[in-house]
Parts: sequence; C-alpha cells; structure tokens
Amino acid sequence: MLDEAVLAIVTGAVANAISHLSGGRLDALRTRFVRIFRHGTEQQQSTAIRALEEGAAALGQQTASEADISARLTALLVSYLAAHPEAREDIEALASAPIASKTTNIGSQHNYSSGTFIGGDNYGGINSPKSQES
Repeated sequence: MLDEAVLAIVTGAVANAISHLSGGRLDALRTRFVRIFRHGTEQQQSTAIRALEEGAAALGQQTASEADISARLTALLVSYLAAHPEAREDIEALASAPIASKTTNIGSQHNYSSGTFIGGDNYGGINSPKSQES
C-alpha cells in the first residue's frame, strides 16, 4: 500500500486532471499522461489514454460525474505508481502544475475612422492622408 504522501500527490494529480478535462484541455492532459505512463506497457498506456478520452466524453455529455471519473483516474494512477515508482516525479509534476485556463473577453468595439482595426488596435492612420503629410 502506498503511504499518505503518495496518495496526496495522486489526489492532487487527479484534481488537476479533472480540471483539465472540465476545461476542455484534453490534448494537454493527454500529453502529460503519455509522459507519466511512458514506463508502462502498451496496455497500460492505452488504458490511461482511453480513461482520459472516455472521461472527457462523459463530462461533455454529462453521463458521469467528476467524482466517478476521479475515482477511475485515482485507481489507475495508484495501481500504476505501485508498479512503477519511477513515475512519481511525473505524477508530482501533474499535481503541482498550474491549471492554464482559457480566458474569454467579451466586449464591444466601435471603429469610426479609416485604417485597419484589429482587436482594438489601429494599424494605419485615423487621420485623412492629407493631414498626415503636413
């Protein structure tokens, strides 16, 4: 059985994994899991990736709760870590990784001039060409 410190690391890693899945960041999480499970067999690697993909789909379709997916990922990581203690560092990295979230800014912009406006910035003159020559 793994000690409490290791279980805390796994719990943190799973919490971050759920946050990634809930935030639509499956690709970033898949990359991390490939790194974590690189010491395992092809079957272990396939099982891990499939668990992520099924978890993401279940969250998206609301057919499973975050608790259900957390339980599955926790069991997966605990059993893997018991067999491959060298993966602890990679699991710790997932547990301590900041969660990058997508930020969406909602606003409005009114451009009343000549020139090219891109994302709120004016690329080009807002004055008439004659006034720029002087």
